[in-house]
Amino acid sequence: MADRVTVIGWDGSPLTAAARSALSAATLVAGAAHHLALPEVPPDAERIRLGSVDLAARRIAGHRGTAVVLADGDPGFFGVVRTLRAPEYGLEIEVVPAVSAVAAAFARAGMPWEDARVVVAHQRTLRRAVNVCRAHPKVAVLTSPGAGPAELALLLDGVHRTFVVCEELGTDREQVSVLTSDKAADHVWRDPNVVLVIGGGTGAVPPGGAWLTGQDPAARPVRGWGLPIEEYAPQGYGLASPAAGPAPDAAVPGGARTTAGEDPALRAAQLARLGPRVGDLVWDIGCAGGAFAVEAARFGAAVIAVDTDPDACARTEAAARRHGVLLQAVRGRAPHVLESLPEPDVVRVAGGGVPVVTACADRRPERIVAHASTRDEAEAVGAALADGGYAVESLLLQTVGLDPSDWSERERSVVFLLSGRRPGSP
Repeated sequence: MADRVTVIGWDGSPLTAAARSALSAATLVAGAAHHLALPEVPPDAERIRLGSVDLAARRIAGHRGTAVVLADGDPGFFGVVRTLRAPEYGLEIEVVPAVSAVAAAFARAGMPWEDARVVVAHQRTLRRAVNVCRAHPKVAVLTSPGAGPAELALLLDGVHRTFVVCEELGTDREQVSVLTSDKAADHVWRDPNVVLVIGGGTGAVPPGGAWLTGQDPAARPVRGWGLPIEEYAPQGYGLASPAAGPAPDAAVPGGARTTAGEDPALRAAQLARLGPRVGDLVWDIGCAGGAFAVEAARFGAAVIAVDTDPDACARTEAAARRHGVLLQAVRGRAPHVLESLPEPDVVRVAGGGVPVVTACADRRPERIVAHASTRDEAEAVGAALADGGYAVESLLLQTVGLDPSDWSERERSVVFLLSGRRPGSP
């Protein structure tokens, strides 16, 4: 095993005294080509091009001498330190940090970043990184080949954001470009780069300033979920939509009456079964007043809310603004409108019946929930989920609102809840 392993961060500025001292004593140096070309690297040291960190770690573990690993930015922040510290290598690590690429990018943009989300985009995580950009107003994306600014822009189709693209930070080829997301796909970008994705206008910091990284929960005005419908539809306008959809091929239009489909207890049960989370994309088909869409967005998920009624889409967007979340409202009739939407992780079907449930199942989300007002409708929806390869749960939910002054019944809701979970999904 190497006698000592020092990981040195490099941000383009002159190396610190500690970094120079470690390099001068190195008998093995690992890093990218531009790191190995630094004049401080001893000419007689063994040199390893750092492609696979795992392979480099094995070489270092078998080396007799003093090893140095050079990495861009802060190597402890989405960097090589985590891999090198894996127990199977048995390496003792010292770290000489530098300014992270994310900190440098926000500095170039002249922006604070304690309220930003930071994501890593590889080809396998690109879709989830894009979902974070849909759901949050300030995101730093550490890109990779095949998952760069152009790919981010293409997958953000229909969502307007500003891109700050920082190429080759810390080098003499550094370049910072500011452009709208719809223009980013037209460029060829140099690696490595960091993309700041900015927009949406809901990144408010509460009075007194921030106290944790990421978006402060206190910046959102309401605590809890499964809230009364009035929280999303002031003055009672457009409170609900028909429970199972007006026609087999229609998404639910907005309505002006309270129904079982908008009962807060049903909404809470649907959210519990879907479990929306950061990095997910939620489809809410038949968004009505936006209560479900907003609550899913408050969990940090990206949300596309679909309805045939333009007023329902407008109410959903207004509810999102009031509650400080981002979502995309799409006017259209399901299942046809779904063909152009990006792949969902979880889906709530508030209307349209079996054809819409079947179309959603064909896209293979991890979970789907729907509801019905009659047993016949529930059996048909459950069969459609089962035919799509989902494990089905069916419940009859009844809620009764009581007046606490005399315990008299104020309102009652009875509805079937159908949920499908794809086998093997988390």
